[in-house]
Amino acid sequence: MDLLLFTLGFVCIIIGIFGSFMPVLPGLSSCWVGLLLLYLTKAVENNYWVLGITLLITIVITVLDYIIPAKGTKKFGGSSYGIWGTNIGLIVGILSPIPFGVIIGPFVGALIGELIYDSKNHKRALKAATGSLLGFLASSFINFMFCIIFLGIFIHITWEYRNLLF
Repeated sequence: MDLLLFTLGFVCIIIGIFGSFMPVLPGLSSCWVGLLLLYLTKAVENNYWVLGITLLITIVITVLDYIIPAKGTKKFGGSSYGIWGTNIGLIVGILSPIPFGVIIGPFVGALIGELIYDSKNHKRALKAATGSLLGFLASSFINFMFCIIFLGIFIHITWEYRNLLF
């Protein structure tokens, strides 16, 4: 049973790493589930501090995934219309069946929002939409970095309890 939980945990970590780049897959939350599965084995002693801190990090980063693109829009001169467009575009992008909808949605949403606000200033609208895209890329990078950290924790714990796991 331990080997099955270990294997499922490792698969969740790998899915999480890929999910940090491909929005269709769960990212950091999948990595956290991988750590949880490792701690559910009988071989590994429970460490609620590690699980609690990593869960808190996962929740904070997940919330930031929705905030950072909007902040990027605002930083690049976007109005409240652009921020609303980014958020609406993100939701539409998540729900849409098109590839890269999560990337395209906030960009197009910010662009449309800014064009509704000021239809004559295309340059400003494009700049705000670019801020949304850069915010999304920054968010993906942060996700990836924490997924790699979770992988490191997984490997460290596996190495520490290797005699009991295998």
